[in-house]
Amino acid sequence: MLMIRRRWVVLVGGAIATLLIILGFGLSNVTNPASSQTSSLLVGAAASLQGAIEAIDPLFEQADRGVAVNYTFAASGALQQQIQQGAPVDIFISAASRQMDALQNQNLLVNDTRCTLLTNRLVLVVPSNSTLGLTSFRQLTGANIRRIAIGEPRSVPVGQYAEELFRNLGILEQVRPKFVLGNSVRSVLAAVESGNAEAGLVYTTDAQISDRVRQVAIAPADLHSPIVYPAAVIRASRNSAVARRYVQLLQSSEARTVFRRFGFGIA
Repeated sequence: MLMIRRRWVVLVGGAIATLLIILGFGLSNVTNPASSQTSSLLVGAAASLQGAIEAIDPLFEQADRGVAVNYTFAASGALQQQIQQGAPVDIFISAASRQMDALQNQNLLVNDTRCTLLTNRLVLVVPSNSTLGLTSFRQLTGANIRRIAIGEPRSVPVGQYAEELFRNLGILEQVRPKFVLGNSVRSVLAAVESGNAEAGLVYTTDAQISDRVRQVAIAPADLHSPIVYPAAVIRASRNSAVARRYVQLLQSSEARTVFRRFGFGIA
């Protein structure tokens, strides 16, 4: 049985990343012995989805044998920029509507393929051995908290949600000098795991994959924009029919079972 190829691409931003992703995509087709593959896909997905998407791979393998699927996991803003710059992404799955809206406004999506797949929750985490006794977001203004890890708000949705939360709580300017900015939700998680930050704001799905952090508070959903994961086929895709089938698979009952197992809500 022909197995799907899995290839994880890390985007570093800007023109260099676009070149790397284009070169990497091309080389994988040249060097892989299975050159008789009928088609291939490149899926650009928010970093918080990595574990669930990896677990869904076998479902697509069974449904579409002969298709080679490559993945790139990064911050949604970084992926949006790469798509705008011409990276050969077939499917985009964002962790917020903003990035998908930007692509749609530039006519870069196949509009009738856009759908909202999932939901998530914003949570406060601390190192598992923390003795600070944090139980609320307002406590982050205390003098004993020097570093708070959040995503870079300009490009990382979890950072945008965190900034909205702090603004609506009326404490943004008090906590802003303490921010340690991460380039993805996974880098925010890593900062807390390593003790480089006393606390951090991540998704509940990320908090549950680590035994080195503890979740101590959940953000009220009415204090930030809804956390949703839209997906769509990119208009420039050269395999749009296959890409459509992949997006449809993500909405299947089998895929939803996997997403629920990883802690996501179904939209």
